[in-house]
Amino acid sequence: MDNERTKLLAESIDLMNGQRASDYGDARESFQAVAGMWSAYLAHAVSPADVCHMMALLKIARLRRGKHRDSSADGAAYLALGFEVDT
Repeated sequence: MDNERTKLLAESIDLMNGQRASDYGDARESFQAVAGMWSAYLAHAVSPADVCHMMALLKIARLRRGKHRDSSADGAAYLALGFEVDT
């Protein structure tokens, strides 16, 4: 199928499994590090999945200002990664 949603999700997959993986390394390790830092700052436990979900919410908040393809692709990726790191 060659519709916009499929194209957007394909972009998201390419980013999280390609360039972003090269730039930032293993997703689980990265989100675990962020969770540790956020937990210390907030004095409240934050999981790696929480980090992904909060980052998706950041992208959704940005979409309130208008349609942005990169925010949509990133939001989809964060939700998928949140599912992965929560298992």
